[in-house]
Amino acid sequence: MGQAAKVLQLFRTLHRTRQQVFKNDPRALEARIKINEEFKCNKSETSPKKIEELIKIGSDVELILRTSVIQGIHTDHNTLKLVPRKDLLLENVPYCDTPTQKQ
Repeated sequence: MGQAAKVLQLFRTLHRTRQQVFKNDPRALEARIKINEEFKCNKSETSPKKIEELIKIGSDVELILRTSVIQGIHTDHNTLKLVPRKDLLLENVPYCDTPTQKQ
């Protein structure tokens, strides 16, 4: 895959991830502006090495957004309701109120 195709794929992936992670949060969905600004700033980059470095940074950001960000909704004055996505809960181990002793 050529570098231009990789850049375009990363751009699309970042926007899709942004839409999933910040679903129903208009203020956070404005991350769209930041993503677009970063791609525009580096639009004229010609060094293949620098482009690969930027692609790696963008991929890392997408991974962190997808795996580490949880939405919180203010419900009361000092209360937040966490809204984790289903893909974040797959690796959790169920909590046990009555632990058993190893024999």
